[in-house]
Amino acid sequence: WLKPIGLRRRIKLSNNVLLLRLHIQKEKMVRISVLRDCLNNICNAEKRGKRQVLCRPNSKVIIKFLQVMQKHGYIGDLEIVDDHRSGKVVVDLLGRINKCGVISPRFDVCLGDIEQLASDLLPSRQFGHLVLTTPYGIMDHEEARRKHTGGKIVGFFF
Repeated sequence: WLKPIGLRRRIKLSNNVLLLRLHIQKEKMVRISVLRDCLNNICNAEKRGKRQVLCRPNSKVIIKFLQVMQKHGYIGDLEIVDDHRSGKVVVDLLGRINKCGVISPRFDVCLGDIEQLASDLLPSRQFGHLVLTTPYGIMDHEEARRKHTGGKIVGFFF
């Protein structure tokens, strides 16, 4: 994925041979999902046994997802750092996360399909949580069932 962006210098070797040296720049990768990057950083830091992890950039969806994890006791305190740019989040880890991830694309989940989706994604019925975005906000699948609403699936953690 190298892209020539212009001639750097011409070097004349002899009368008939002209060597062109190209200035080559690597193309930059673009960020697809900031939530996926954040959850991947958290999962990798848990595996390494770290106590804290820094996630950047920040978004409202990341904050709400982490608040659901915090409510269930999977992570400790959240510290939101406002750097007048995209922001950062410092997450205190407790060592309870086995896996967390994003479901992309965000499939529609009606109320009757929540139980089947939970059994497909989670290791057990009593263990783990799905995170849904609903008309009432971002919540886990048990709260969505209590509020009798469906939505779109964002991710999971256990």
